[in-house]
Amino acid sequence: MSAVTDTVRVAPPGNPVTQSVRDSLVVAKRNLIRMSRIPEMIIFGLIQPIMFVVLFAYVFGGSMNIGGTTDPGVYREFLMAGIFAQTVTFATAGAGAGIADDMHKGLIDRFRSLPMARGAVLTGRTLADLVQTALTLVVLAVVALLVGWRTHTSVGEVLGAFGLLLLLGYAFTWIGALIGLSVRTPEAATSGGLVWLFPVTFVSNAFVDSSKMTPWLQHVADWNPFSATVQACRELFGNPGVSPSDAWPMQHPVWASLIYSVLIVAIFRTLAVRKYRSAAA
Repeated sequence: MSAVTDTVRVAPPGNPVTQSVRDSLVVAKRNLIRMSRIPEMIIFGLIQPIMFVVLFAYVFGGSMNIGGTTDPGVYREFLMAGIFAQTVTFATAGAGAGIADDMHKGLIDRFRSLPMARGAVLTGRTLADLVQTALTLVVLAVVALLVGWRTHTSVGEVLGAFGLLLLLGYAFTWIGALIGLSVRTPEAATSGGLVWLFPVTFVSNAFVDSSKMTPWLQHVADWNPFSATVQACRELFGNPGVSPSDAWPMQHPVWASLIYSVLIVAIFRTLAVRKYRSAAA
């Protein structure tokens, strides 16, 4: 009896950047497939922002003074940039809960045992969340059009505004990733992901004119990264904005939004990947 011995050839390691991108896309695909098999995750993710649109537009619409008028139509246009921004940032809680759930089930440990790029698991997860956020924005934009929201600029500027929103949402999911790696249960990640978002989104120019706030609170709101993106979107949509402010982010909101989002990604991705390397399920 003769035996045939096959020679196993180990492929040389590829480019680290290429491997990281490939691994991240594989993990992102895994998370998107998982989301598609749990449609209630997407459905419930849509219900909350739609409720915010309807409640704010019709309950508060006639009582808000924007640009010297209480016209509900003006407030609806003012409101929508804030609702869009709030929606993309609230995805943070879902990202944190998902990562905490993977850790709780031991999936993160199994990923760490594989020969894959260290940051690929987190990058793939945040990319999948970004796709879900984009789908949510599309549905929300349709609802906004139905309640009277309109844009008054070019298609390129409108797409640029949605690009800034998605960049902000992606940046905030890295904060959620760090929270998810830092707690022991998905429930704690959900609570931890929401508790800081409420002051960030409400102490801003999202729902009211920040010039109506007390001076110290207006200063906080004007320098809030969330406010910069909201103001940038209003400019790009051609919607009514807040009263003029001397704060640099309000004078240059598009640049401020870009700088804030890139800084958040750089800082919290570094912290999250470092935490991932040492976290134990």
